[in-house]
Amino acid sequence: MFFKKDKNESSNLSKVAALLIHAAKIDENFSKSEEIIIKQALLQMGANDENLEKIFLDGKKIEENSNQILEFTKEVKNMEENDKIKIIETLWRIIYSNNEADIYETSLMRRLGGLLYIDSKLMGDIKERIKNKI
Repeated sequence: MFFKKDKNESSNLSKVAALLIHAAKIDENFSKSEEIIIKQALLQMGANDENLEKIFLDGKKIEENSNQILEFTKEVKNMEENDKIKIIETLWRIIYSNNEADIYETSLMRRLGGLLYIDSKLMGDIKERIKNKI
């Protein structure tokens, strides 16, 4: 579980959901399979069946009302390294859910790697691992 059980857990998950949704929408093709990947990831991060839809919808609103990714990355930046890696893996799964990564998606991941202080070699290793699974 990524977040401690507290009153901010739902808010934190909504911001992470916004980041995942942003990655899914960046190629202008937000598919049902991407939505499923996002919801599965949110469940792994601490959402439950009762609050999953609210967290997802709150994440959509946050993403729609924001003009920069810094707002989404604040929560992730403060996570443990293993949790950051799980989110990066989820982002690559979203991107490769249609079997390819376009220039906007790869640019987003380069920016996120820097913002989240993820080593570029590690970022490339994660990308290749996810790409080879698909």
